Amino acid sequence: MASSPAPPSDVSAPRPLPKAELHLHIEGTLEPELAFALAERNGVKLPYATEDELRRAYSFADLQSFLNLYYALMAVLRTEDDFADLADAYLARAKEQGVRHAEIFFDPQAHTARGISIGTVVNGLARALDRAQENYGISTRLIMCFLRDESAESALTTFEAARPHLHRITAVGLDSAEVGHPPEKFKEVFALAREAGLKCVAHAGEEGPAAYIWEALDILGVDRIDHGVRCMEDERLVARLAAEQVPLTVCPLSNVRLRVIDDLADHPLPAMLDAGLLVTVNSDDPAYFGGYADDNFTAVRDALGLDEATLRTLARNSFRASFLDEATREKYLKEVDAHQA
Repeated sequence: MASSPAPPSDVSAPRPLPKAELHLHIEGTLEPELAFALAERNGVKLPYATEDELRRAYSFADLQSFLNLYYALMAVLRTEDDFADLADAYLARAKEQGVRHAEIFFDPQAHTARGISIGTVVNGLARALDRAQENYGISTRLIMCFLRDESAESALTTFEAARPHLHRITAVGLDSAEVGHPPEKFKEVFALAREAGLKCVAHAGEEGPAAYIWEALDILGVDRIDHGVRCMEDERLVARLAAEQVPLTVCPLSNVRLRVIDDLADHPLPAMLDAGLLVTVNSDDPAYFGGYADDNFTAVRDALGLDEATLRTLARNSFRASFLDEATREKYLKEVDAHQA
């Protein structure tokens, strides 16, 4: 397999809290080492001479500058083997980070636009996910995202192309460049997804305004909000999110790297918890943003002074916010309660 090995465990380090990761773009786990390995395997020439040069390019002014590199590097993903290796490399790292359950986003339009069939993507990812419990002790779900800076018609075409694979897919989502692309644009495709029995999530309130969160809830009918940090600008929205316990999949290191938050010490996470919001901590695109799931837990602990009880709350929230069945959710919650570092 072309993927690089997971970092070795440090037997002296404390064991990370068991957690679910609910906001993770599989394409955003493409580490430079694997990118170069896949480029060589597929005869793709990258515009970087070395892995270090590519890693230095992971410096972004905003969401769009990140997306430009993110989409360019996808050129190395061509075959089912590539997608299986990508997912397997993530799962190996996730195990080291205490992840017990992962709900994984993928962006079919970014691949079909390059001539890669949606079946190639789904079947490749599924090969790794089907082995995840046995190989890594991680349960998984797959979430198909629509690119919001593409047309509503493209999203509908993508959904129809995905119909033969819906038995592999738990939910649909909405991601990519947020500003100027309100959730309302995708009302029809989300209605089709709900009719097909799928769960619904959407990125909202990251770079876009709090109003996009209202739209995601009331027009798309989402079960979960991805990011959502700008909800704090709207007291009425915060009250609703708290009352309805709508999950928010917050990504702290991503927020800093994409300049949504200037300094991690100023992150609204504590205020969100104090307001009674069902907040979770996730890694988003960890290869690009400097950390995987537990790296984000450690970063917010250190920057925000979060105590052990608060970290356990965040870990419990991750399972509460998941699309797991109740019996499996309870099993994982008991693991959090029994955890000793």
